Order: sequence, then C-alpha cells, then structure tokens
Amino acid sequence: MRMAPIAAAALVAGYGFAMPEALAQHAGIARTDLQRHDLDAPGREVVQVRVELAPGVAFPRHRHPGEEIIYVLEGAMEYRIDGEPPVTVKTGEVFFVPTGAIHAARNIGSGPAVELATYIVEKGKPLVELVP
Repeated sequence: MRMAPIAAAALVAGYGFAMPEALAQHAGIARTDLQRHDLDAPGREVVQVRVELAPGVAFPRHRHPGEEIIYVLEGAMEYRIDGEPPVTVKTGEVFFVPTGAIHAARNIGSGPAVELATYIVEKGKPLVELVP
C-alpha cells in the first residue's frame, strides 16, 4: 500500500488545528472545507469536509478525537482500522470510524475517489493525529 505521509494534513488545513509545516499540502488530494459548528453537547463540535483522492493516493495511519462518519460520493476506498480486516467502500456506501481508532484509507479505483467526512469531535483538539 502506497502511503502518503502528508495526506492526513489535508483534512485539517483551515480549521486552526496545528500540524507540522511539512504536512501542509500533498499532490493527489483536494479538500473542500464545508462547515464547522459547535454542538449542543458540551465541548463537542461537528466538522464536515469533502475530500477527493487521486488513484493510488492514501492517508497514513491516524486517529481523531471523536467519531468519523464517511459517505463515499464517488469511486472506491479501502479503509483499514487497526486489528480489523480491510473494508472496501464504494459510491453510495458509508463507513464509521469510532473515537480514537487508528485507521488509514486509500483510493483503490482507477479514477478519483470522493468522500464526505463528518467528524463529531472534542472541541479544541487537533482533528488528526498521525500515528507511526
């Protein structure tokens, strides 16, 4: 699996969460920040991002300070949560990543893969933490 060490940073740019400068951009990933709002649940916020990956592009292992709800808008993605078998998710299908679960994802199709990522996370924590 080809891992792109800076791919996860594409998810957080523009949200004020600190990431190393070297992780600022990556070829093959286009990200559109859609919204970020406080929730009625104290200390929680929702963040929504549209992410497009070129064929073969992958996110490295990482985790989030809350749940990630994924809806694949186009293409096919393979998601790997540590300790579980890989799961292929295609256009129109969904995938759930529990709080703190270490996971990675990659585009396994021959064309672009696009996902709508919705995060229900602890406010004030970095959205993405890379894991070696």
